Amino acid sequence: MKIYETRTAPNPRRVRMFMAEKGLLDEAEFIEVDIQKGENLTPEFMARNPMKKVPVMELDDGTCIAETMAICRYFEEAYPDTPTLLGDTPLEKARIEQWLRWLDFYFFLPTGMCFQHTTGYFKDRMNPIKAWGEECGQGVVRFMQFLDQHLEGREYLCCDRFTAADINAFTTVAFARVINLRIQPEQVHLQAWYDRIKARPSAQA
Repeated sequence: MKIYETRTAPNPRRVRMFMAEKGLLDEAEFIEVDIQKGENLTPEFMARNPMKKVPVMELDDGTCIAETMAICRYFEEAYPDTPTLLGDTPLEKARIEQWLRWLDFYFFLPTGMCFQHTTGYFKDRMNPIKAWGEECGQGVVRFMQFLDQHLEGREYLCCDRFTAADINAFTTVAFARVINLRIQPEQVHLQAWYDRIKARPSAQA
């Protein structure tokens, strides 16, 4: 299989970490897509993902799957003998899904909007609204405060073990640095958690 990605982007990193935790990095060929140059806007790429986003997984039979968590779900189901990251029991699966939704809506999406609307990185293909980007950035700050409070006395976000929720939160915290949103000195619980996740081999994938 092939995975079309941009290594500096957070969503492809989420997939790589997920695969690394399962020992599956050797299962795919990773193909770099330069989104700044617009390689994701070509007809060839749009045939794989009409939404024009990375990452995209292309199976050996030509089937293409886009969206980060859809790709991760494929690996979770297709390789049942690898460590589970999306839950074992109904309760675990529900709790992890809850956190994935929270992280997407209240953390990852606002981080991305702050980046797109305050940096002008994609000004050739969108209308950046700086005030909206700044408002999203304030939402990111508030969510990081929530994470710090939640992580007091906890090693991981949920289920008392490492899950996809930790991957998604970690990659978002790391990406937020490009818009100068960082863990604050007083957020000791969030920093300790971040350091634990960063020490995992998958964080270097």
